[in-house]
Amino acid sequence: MKARLVPVYFVEGRDEDFDLQLARLKELLSNQADFLPPVGLGEPLPEAEAVIFPQFLGEAYHKVGDFKSIQLPILVITSEFGTVLMWDWEIVSYLRSEGVETIAPSSFEQTQKLLTALQLKRQLQETKFLVYQDNPGEGFQSEIFKRFYWFEDECIQRMQDKFGVEIVKKSFKTLAEEAKQVPDVQAQHVIDEKQIVVQGLAPRAVSSAAKIYLQVKSELEATGAVGAVGINCLNESHYSDTTPCLAWNLLYEEQNMIWGCEADILSMLTKYLLHKTLGMPIMMTNLYPFLMGQAALAHERIPHFPTVDEPENHILAAHCGYLGVVPQSFATQWALSPKVLRIVDDNASAIDARLPVGEMTLAKFAPSFEEMTVAEGGLEDYVQYENSDCLNGAILRVPDGRRMLDQITSHHYLLMTGHWQDDIGMIGKIFGYQVAKL
Repeated sequence: MKARLVPVYFVEGRDEDFDLQLARLKELLSNQADFLPPVGLGEPLPEAEAVIFPQFLGEAYHKVGDFKSIQLPILVITSEFGTVLMWDWEIVSYLRSEGVETIAPSSFEQTQKLLTALQLKRQLQETKFLVYQDNPGEGFQSEIFKRFYWFEDECIQRMQDKFGVEIVKKSFKTLAEEAKQVPDVQAQHVIDEKQIVVQGLAPRAVSSAAKIYLQVKSELEATGAVGAVGINCLNESHYSDTTPCLAWNLLYEEQNMIWGCEADILSMLTKYLLHKTLGMPIMMTNLYPFLMGQAALAHERIPHFPTVDEPENHILAAHCGYLGVVPQSFATQWALSPKVLRIVDDNASAIDARLPVGEMTLAKFAPSFEEMTVAEGGLEDYVQYENSDCLNGAILRVPDGRRMLDQITSHHYLLMTGHWQDDIGMIGKIFGYQVAKL
């Protein structure tokens, strides 16, 4: 599904340079964009994902009102190399000072990412997020789970209004019951075919994990157009004898399916937008800032945080006993391992995996979906605590831990390999959110 772009020209100034640059752009961007017939600045626009200016002229200084009437992202791609021309920075700056935001990429790579974001924006109008839950907040640890915004109807409505994505709910109880009916031989075929790396798990536990994978995969195919899938797997874990961690790994590796632990649709949307547009390794984990002290230590059942310089700028990242659900293709080490949390069935499993040490970025949508909170830092090391809920967690460093605590939106955050703040801000101009630096 290509992005639909409307070329816009200055009515008094259209000339052969406009037509020449438009022809170049059509060739350069042919794999990602469909160009609609050109429209004069100030004229009505057809339905599209963005407008594109192949040519900027000084006339722009006198047409601010026409620019303000444009309700689509405004791309300024005026060079033969698929970027903005340097001479156009003055016009871009002037328009910004007048409250008109344009997008002027400085590299062809940026242009390609922007078009990918525009393609995704169009695709979201036909995309479903499938979540399995029955009575969220009413199961285990209800005093915690009833606090989460992602279970609120308001959250769903805001997502649908802003992005067009449809939230489809199905019963976790029914899913778990049907998964148990999957023949053992089918589960064993998956185990053998995928050559799943197993660490300390009984055969029945691996078989149960494979059955959930097979059942979810079947329902994804029957539902169609699903971009992300999640299960309220902890709060309602009494419905199932296993966890969906293996399923999320296999579905991502097979079809790049985005997953959502605990049916957290804010995390699912954040992950979907960022990964599909920028392509970085990304996963969700829990954040335990060292500044939180005993509140964090008690939840993870650990005696103390590791010794580091500047503890106020460090965070322990851990989810379900390990770092969290990390697909094998992202990991430096990976194994399906026994469950850790007491909240899930004794037959359940979890993934013990690591992302590479080095640059990392944290991000998540704020509840309004008008803001993406972002922090760049580093994944410094891993730490293990015996007989705890953190058998293998990551140690993260952030620039300003106190500022982060003041601005943080959730205990769930998306952890990415690499530094991505600038790119996250760039595609925010496509999806209509601002970046809040943590």
